[in-house]
Amino acid sequence: MIRAGLLLGLLGLAAASALVIYHGAGPVIATFASAGWGLLWVALYHAVPMVANARAWQVLLPGQAPPSFGFFAWMIWVREAVNAMLPVARIGGEVAGAWLLTTRGVRKRPAAATLVVDMTMSLVSQLAFTLIGVGLLVTRGGGQSLAESVGVGLLIALPVLAAFGLVQRIGFFGFFAGLFHLAFGDRFMRMVGGAKALDRAVHVIYRRPGRVFACGAWQLLGWILSAGETWIALVALGHAVSVGDAIMVTALIEAASSSAFLVPGALGVQEGGFLVLGQVLGLPSEVSLALALVRRARDVLVYGPALAVWQLGEGRRLVLRGSP
Repeated sequence: MIRAGLLLGLLGLAAASALVIYHGAGPVIATFASAGWGLLWVALYHAVPMVANARAWQVLLPGQAPPSFGFFAWMIWVREAVNAMLPVARIGGEVAGAWLLTTRGVRKRPAAATLVVDMTMSLVSQLAFTLIGVGLLVTRGGGQSLAESVGVGLLIALPVLAAFGLVQRIGFFGFFAGLFHLAFGDRFMRMVGGAKALDRAVHVIYRRPGRVFACGAWQLLGWILSAGETWIALVALGHAVSVGDAIMVTALIEAASSSAFLVPGALGVQEGGFLVLGQVLGLPSEVSLALALVRRARDVLVYGPALAVWQLGEGRRLVLRGSP
């Protein structure tokens, strides 16, 4: 899996570089540089949707005394960093988060069960967000015909819709169990005591539908709030758009990125998506690609420190465990 991820990442990097070169590396870099301090504001704002996602995970945990909200926010930070920066098919971060949860006294099986349900509701909430994006694209009008708008939206969103249909057919648990097996072999299931034991723990959570619904609602709020990054970035680049357009772009870019979950950081896919949606908004190609670079810069600014602090913490834990 890691070797395949690295290969796909290299191919994606080549595709992204080719797009920048084709549309003029000089103008793209100059436009990106014009964002200035806006890059920092985009990175800082990312804490807002992360707070919503942290609450979404926290409400799932059974028991009267779950870890603090601050600890869940830390786990979300690490989880997103691993998924965005490492070749782990966008599920390694969830496993890392579940492992961190066990370090706070939560048993492995309930921790993994919250992970499975959180991933399930993430897919459901992203489907809703994607449909919102398609709807905004259709109602936007402008120079495009209705058929063209629907076509662009579905072209980008179709993989998410197809994934949702697939997991409905084979079952959410079966879908994610297959992903875990693909990425980690049998190690994950051995860690939680087997598929049947994990399945029972998942059903314990589903017996509290209010918590599951709250998780999905918080996640959908997080998706919507994440559009603020797109809005801030375009303001910094000198091409402000409406809140509705920012939501539309973010929803469809996230759909395109999720469809390319095997490609680390959705390299190349994001850049192509920004170009297509930039045309819908009437943005010059250099602005669309500069917007993609702003997102990449956000990843480095937000997730780089998380990975560094996480690895330092894990190293310290190993040293303490090995000391007499």
